[in-house]
Amino acid sequence: MCSLEKRGNLFILILTGQNGEHRLNPNLFSSIISAISRAKAESTRGSALVTVSHGKFFCNGFDLDWVNAAGSDEETQKRFNLLLDYLKQLVLAFISLPMPTIAAVSGHATAGGVVVALCHDYVLMRRHRSVLYMIDLDLGIKIPEPFMALFRAKISGSARRDLLLRGLKIKGEEALKMGIVEAVYDGEEEVTNAGIKMADDLAKRTWHGDFYAEIRRGLYSELCDILGIASTPIATPKL
Repeated sequence: MCSLEKRGNLFILILTGQNGEHRLNPNLFSSIISAISRAKAESTRGSALVTVSHGKFFCNGFDLDWVNAAGSDEETQKRFNLLLDYLKQLVLAFISLPMPTIAAVSGHATAGGVVVALCHDYVLMRRHRSVLYMIDLDLGIKIPEPFMALFRAKISGSARRDLLLRGLKIKGEEALKMGIVEAVYDGEEEVTNAGIKMADDLAKRTWHGDFYAEIRRGLYSELCDILGIASTPIATPKL
């Protein structure tokens, strides 16, 4: 479902399988969260992580085929709620990770896939062949906290409104102009390489991971309060 490569201080999280759609179900969630936990456990001063994928989609949201195969309305709702809980755990895992994170979005990111991208500190996209699309309004699905808090933290003003209340399919060039992403590139390989280079450049700063995570928590304090992430005392390192 995903793999984690380690190149020096750089971790590369690769989304794989599921016909290139990388739909979020318990197996994929568990695989990603396990990979993040491994990166956290193996992190050192100067670590960084980049998430990449292959195929048409970066992540095509929840695996609704798995949800709807439950057999009854009650069980279907239970499965959907389970995926929401997993998504919350994934947001928490990324926000707590003691290193810079970059999402190299080389394909489409839909609904929960947008959330996965925004969990990262930086987002890169393809210029024309990838879109950000929140399908929730079209499907009549409420967006619960903490995901609304994530959108408030990561996307400003009219850009957030257009993504959530107009249901726009936002291409990379538009996302760059709206301030949602850091940079755009023409092809899948270019996005992936740019993400790896950015992660490598950040890793070279050799920042103290615990301080990095603590400053991130302060930057997104409302989101962290909703997630239940508390600040932790950190001993001042020797300079």
